[in-house]
Amino acid sequence: MNVSVDYLVKDNDCAVNLKSQPDTDLDELIAFRLEANVNTYAAFMNEVDSTRPASHDFRYENGRYMYHDTYVGGEEFAGEEAVWKDSKAVYAMNYMGRVLSDGFSGNFLKEALRKADKKMPYRGPQLYQSGEYTYSCKVTGDFTWFQGLEEIYQGDIKVYECVFHGGSLR
Repeated sequence: MNVSVDYLVKDNDCAVNLKSQPDTDLDELIAFRLEANVNTYAAFMNEVDSTRPASHDFRYENGRYMYHDTYVGGEEFAGEEAVWKDSKAVYAMNYMGRVLSDGFSGNFLKEALRKADKKMPYRGPQLYQSGEYTYSCKVTGDFTWFQGLEEIYQGDIKVYECVFHGGSLR
């Protein structure tokens, strides 16, 4: 090759510069949605005044992003999460669910929701178990257009179910 070992090992002109790829807008949105998730309903934090009669509302802001989650009902409920970037709506998700048995634990649901990650940023993880409870979440699509179902079992008994759909807005 007609080059010295020093040239191959030490010369900066030959060094490969491995930079991590910058986050895309979608990566940034997903990261913010996950951050908002662990700073609102699922963490018993940032509840704000109701925007509608008898609604429960949660709001979280960081930098250019704002998240708002609002739901109505109790054992049978419906709600919506939305995210704005620079005051422009960029994401929304609607959900509707119900408690099926006295064995349901709202604290377990919130614990499971806090386990959402970049692989499953919709509601909670694909599967989570703690004690006698098992949470499962199945999703079709990707973060830009999806629909899903989450369920909680106490042992073999289904005690909760929630359907949801959402995605990016333009």
